[in-house]
Amino acid sequence: GGAPGTRETDLLRPLHKVQKVHAVLLSGGSAFGLDAAGGVVRYLEERGIGYDAQVAMVPIVPAAIIFDLHIGRADVRPDAAMGYAACQAASDEPPQEGNAGAGMGATVGNLLGPAGAMKSGIGTASTDLGGGAVVGAIVVANPFGDVVDPTTGTILAGTRPAKVGPIHVGGEGPFVDTLEAMKGRIGRTALGLASRAKSVIGVVATDAQLTKEEINKVAQMAQNGIARTVRPAHTMHDGDTIFALSTGRKKVDVSVVGAYAAEVVAQAIVRAVMAAEKAGGLPAVRDL
Repeated sequence: GGAPGTRETDLLRPLHKVQKVHAVLLSGGSAFGLDAAGGVVRYLEERGIGYDAQVAMVPIVPAAIIFDLHIGRADVRPDAAMGYAACQAASDEPPQEGNAGAGMGATVGNLLGPAGAMKSGIGTASTDLGGGAVVGAIVVANPFGDVVDPTTGTILAGTRPAKVGPIHVGGEGPFVDTLEAMKGRIGRTALGLASRAKSVIGVVATDAQLTKEEINKVAQMAQNGIARTVRPAHTMHDGDTIFALSTGRKKVDVSVVGAYAAEVVAQAIVRAVMAAEKAGGLPAVRDL
């Protein structure tokens, strides 16, 4: 995406020295939400987890945020204390979906701003790669565009008809096709508004045995899941960011992992909008 909000991403490049990360943070709160990573770092340091820099163990914690300041109070956002509390609450139980965590303020269909947006959230999905290996994804779906069925292209959640000044945008159906509307005068005007800044952020993780170069390839291929389910995807208003992690336990071809990483990302995005509940005055799919 053209508008990322991230932390510690340069060191993930294959040419750079660090080979392992110790946590990944997904957060709301726009750039303010990156402060939550400080709490994660403190939690890990207290437990002796991090990169051995001789004089200290330095936890490596990449992070990505979404812009969600129009839901609830804009001056209340994740901080270091919340990041620390999230670590304390971590478990191996299935994570909540919908209005939870970084998905609490997520929206979808943001061409016309909050007046035409819908509530989205966070979703998960996983699949067996054969031989006992697995790849899974957790994704916060907060796109500028619409979320569509990856098979049929039908809009599942997106921009709703709304009044923009004296002009009503939209027809008889429940959705305005964002891609089509972008070509019109109202769409072109809306594209210039700062409040349209959005992102799909997430993590794909696998127990496949992959090198740093290969796991970067998986992250790249996983972005295809966004392109299949978000229309339009990867605009200059989106900070789409997918991290990829490997625990290095089982031998699986990188192309297989990457192909299915895209599948689970697509499924997780759909689950994010389907599990969401109305909030902040915005309806969810279940309310239509």
